[in-house]
Amino acid sequence: MKAMQLHETPQGLTLRPAQVLQPKPDPAEILVKVHAAGIIPTELNWEPTTHTKTGDKRPNAIPSHEFSGVVAAKGSEVTDFAIGQTVYGMNDWFTDGALAEFCITQPPSIAAKPSTLTDEEAATVPISALTAWQALFDRAKLQPKERILIHGGSGGVGTFAVQLAHRHGAYVISTASTKNISLVKRLGADEVIDYKTTLFQNVVHDVDVVLDTVGGETLDLSWSVLKPQGRLVTIVSDIADLADPRAKNSFFIVEPKQNQLIEVAKLLDTGSLKTFVNATVPFEDAPTAYTGPLPNALGYGKTVITLTSGGPAVTTSS
Repeated sequence: MKAMQLHETPQGLTLRPAQVLQPKPDPAEILVKVHAAGIIPTELNWEPTTHTKTGDKRPNAIPSHEFSGVVAAKGSEVTDFAIGQTVYGMNDWFTDGALAEFCITQPPSIAAKPSTLTDEEAATVPISALTAWQALFDRAKLQPKERILIHGGSGGVGTFAVQLAHRHGAYVISTASTKNISLVKRLGADEVIDYKTTLFQNVVHDVDVVLDTVGGETLDLSWSVLKPQGRLVTIVSDIADLADPRAKNSFFIVEPKQNQLIEVAKLLDTGSLKTFVNATVPFEDAPTAYTGPLPNALGYGKTVITLTSGGPAVTTSS
């Protein structure tokens, strides 16, 4: 099958197309024929992308761990998905991802694809929506009528976080760039701060929750706007480099949860939740999606790699 593999060069990490063996599912695994894969530009430098769980280097890794596609094969122990079923979801960060014609995943990490969404739209959802959901409700325990500040309200995670917090009855304050202020307001933000012209710490005070998707100085300054018992959650991957133990304790990595994928799909299909494709990039041009900027991109939402149809998978039950 065709895939994009990560290689080390004197100029840094780079993606190259390759022909690799199509993986085979173990008894408890599923093989997905990938139609579209969502990308996170910073992923190529993440530890799970380049290393195993034991810390050893993992050469020639295939990135992207969220996708939309079709069940192509399944192991003998898999009973809740059928060959040919359209699905969306995630796979393990430390394994080869979805920037290939096929990828391996586990049943708890996927769900039926939202029926009203295209594959490209569905591929923007799993990691971003679950990150927002888990940050707001599993980690921050956001309550109705609480005040929340969401940094980066027009980003992949931010667009979902604003909508979910608004639906939950919270008072939503968000930062965004000038051109995306109206979008974030339409998504449900009660206040939107133009971070290019206004210092949020000068106008925001006494919030119950901060959701940080930016990191750096934005994260450092966010502690001052919290109530004494306020909660901060951050998803920035380089948080381990910070000395502040509060930041380390506030960081989390999204987990695949089928029940949440199912609930998110329902919200999407009823129109209660919206997702946005920043740009679609053909498989052959995948490296440009990580380096950007991309022509004709919306400037909000998530970029998606589309895969053209390849050869059939070997269908098997074991």
